[in-house]
Amino acid sequence: MSVRPRLSAVPLGSEPAHVRQLLGDVDEVVVYQVPLTTRFRGVTQRQGLLLRGKNGWGECAPFWDYGPSESSRWLESAIECATAEGPAPRRGEVPVNVTIPVVPLPQVKARIERQPGCTTAKVKVADRGVLDEHDLARVTFTAELLAELYGERARVRVDANAAWGVDEAAAALGALDEAARSVGGLEYAEQPCAGVEELKRVRAKTGVPIAADESIRRAEDPLLARDAADVAVLKVAPLGGIKRCLWVERELKLPTVVSSALDTSIGLAAGVELAAALGRLDYACGLNTGSLLAADVVDDPLLSSAEQTPGYLSVDSARAVRLGELAVHADRVPSSIVEDWTKRLDAMALHLVAPLG
Repeated sequence: MSVRPRLSAVPLGSEPAHVRQLLGDVDEVVVYQVPLTTRFRGVTQRQGLLLRGKNGWGECAPFWDYGPSESSRWLESAIECATAEGPAPRRGEVPVNVTIPVVPLPQVKARIERQPGCTTAKVKVADRGVLDEHDLARVTFTAELLAELYGERARVRVDANAAWGVDEAAAALGALDEAARSVGGLEYAEQPCAGVEELKRVRAKTGVPIAADESIRRAEDPLLARDAADVAVLKVAPLGGIKRCLWVERELKLPTVVSSALDTSIGLAAGVELAAALGRLDYACGLNTGSLLAADVVDDPLLSSAEQTPGYLSVDSARAVRLGELAVHADRVPSSIVEDWTKRLDAMALHLVAPLG
């Protein structure tokens, strides 16, 4: 990558006692900042914390609209990844999808061609809150190109990020399912509405399978999604770690997709380890999103490539990322951003240790 990441260490010796207490065996904390290749879900860069312990690196990068309570789960996940041994894998590699942001059709083509072997595409829709002709054209184009490349193996799913109400969602999914007819219709629609009850009603109105994302990772009780969805989308950091995700999978008893939270390769590696440990894995996972980063925090980013099994990420590669070193050539994170994340670390830690005090 021609753009360099930004990395700056946080001096742990100057952190408050409640932070040092919580971090325990974590021996290094780094603030990172990396740009995206294109605006995605309203952001153009990712920032966060990287924690290193005896088990390697963990990532804590909650979005800025998340408060200390919700963000603290991301910190719990990073601490677990850095200090606790991961689960035993059931498979050595996991299939991944290509993610299609809201971009012009030539860029859609380029993204698919640069990720050979990814027979499934997840297409972002309703970026402005409504379905428009550009969404339909992007889904149609994606489906036709994948069908041409992969035949009956091609799949297309959409993600609306809870943009619609019930009736609006039902109508939109009908149109999007038709747009994906060259691959037999939509594989599923991810989080077309915000609430669990809304998902139930949409599911009753459409033949398109429904996947729950925000209704699991941002819910006080993720198990409420059991009767509202056909597929569960699990993300390691927002749910508080790999062990918590495995518990949710067991309790939900739904087919599961592991996806990223727009992570760097450190966070993606944890996702690969989760996907490799699941009892069943029927769908390609949304873990090839390192392609959305213009720079990464490691020199050998975790990306599907033709050099390995195209369309897959391996557990060995994921572990190598988490146990390895950060990028050798990096710029410094602006001091104001380091200060912001240091304050945020303090707030998240205080939220987690307060019940113990």
